[in-house]
Amino acid sequence: MSEQNKFAKLEYDGKVYTLPVIIGTENEAAIDISKLRDMTGLITLDPGYKNTGSTQSAITFLDGETGILRYRGYDIEELAEHASFMEVACLLLFGDLPTQSQLTRFEKDVAEHSLLHEDMRKFFDALPSTTHPMGVIAAMTSALTSFYPRSLDPYRPPHEVYRTMVRSMAKLPTIAAWAYKASKGHPFNYPDNTVDYCSRFLKMMFAMPTSPYEIDPVLVGALNKLLILHADHEQNCSTSTVRIVGSSLASLYSAIAAAINALGGPLHGGANQEVLVMLRKIKESGVSTKTFIDKVKSGDKSARLMGFGHRVYKNFDPRAKIIKKACDDVLNKLGINDPLLGIAKELEEAALNDDYFVSRKLYPNVDFYSGIIYQAMNIPEEMFTVMFALGRLPGWIAQWKEMLDMKQAIGRPRQVYIGATQRAFVPMDKRVDTK
Repeated sequence: MSEQNKFAKLEYDGKVYTLPVIIGTENEAAIDISKLRDMTGLITLDPGYKNTGSTQSAITFLDGETGILRYRGYDIEELAEHASFMEVACLLLFGDLPTQSQLTRFEKDVAEHSLLHEDMRKFFDALPSTTHPMGVIAAMTSALTSFYPRSLDPYRPPHEVYRTMVRSMAKLPTIAAWAYKASKGHPFNYPDNTVDYCSRFLKMMFAMPTSPYEIDPVLVGALNKLLILHADHEQNCSTSTVRIVGSSLASLYSAIAAAINALGGPLHGGANQEVLVMLRKIKESGVSTKTFIDKVKSGDKSARLMGFGHRVYKNFDPRAKIIKKACDDVLNKLGINDPLLGIAKELEEAALNDDYFVSRKLYPNVDFYSGIIYQAMNIPEEMFTVMFALGRLPGWIAQWKEMLDMKQAIGRPRQVYIGATQRAFVPMDKRVDTK
């Protein structure tokens, strides 16, 4: 990052103000308005923060115009092809790809903290079985602060901060698997620390007392890839939530719980579930993909195109290409002939060759095929957003850590007030019902 002697000029009320321009390492340019109010008395108005950089960060680079996504400088395509999720977690958390000894130590540390305190079982018993798994994991993650009160001080010695980060990575998969088991009324499975991170989670999810669980390397490989693709994505809604909650010096567990709640909103997580709903409706209705596309183009509200387009990517989502190939590989290796996959491919092909969608930059995004993979893995739809959270976890932790290391000021956006101006108090007997 540098200023490179570039400036922007703002003319207001007969005066000209000079504002520095910050240039990032990938030549992204930003006008530094941090002193704008002191200089001019003005603030900027940017609903949804679509044009506002809330921070500087060295974690993820995203170029939506050209479809580039990199973690710490590494292309997402290479990481998804060659790395494990735990390698990517190390990369995000500590800045570099780990050596074998560093990775082994990190995996061992995470495994050692994968158990939950037995008192947490009571929490699962107290929540209704109808509670959505996202609500369960948010509540359980927040409760970790009670079991580890030293985490309330984010500026304690580095080895203790590291332990809190490790505990977060270790315990959320156990919490997630137990949330699923609780929703089914099944007995909980304890983590098996003799297997790797993804295998441990799948075993906790699907092992039953009546039959042994065999770890399928195809499923483990698919889960690794899916988690890598979701591991971080710059300053999205849930990540920004982590940083703004963490800026108050709330504990890491509290910041993660807040992010989980943000991710649970239908405009953030859960889009892959909506894609499956759309594909099923097409299948059940018996209409052709061309007919469905025509309905979308005509504005027919009964035909909603899900899994296309993205707030940031204006060319293509690089994760979507990886997911599409992974979907083919998983279903082929498992011998599954899913008719929904056929419909999805037809829909993608039709949309990508239709000027209506091309001109509007409606390309398939990461959610378009991921739900089909999760379905093939027997992960229920209500767990899809939980899987998203498991993948995003190392990114959330890395963003929280970076925010603390930068000593970021507490988040406090401003506003432009549009309410009533000052008015005199009206006694009760003088008030008139105007409705």
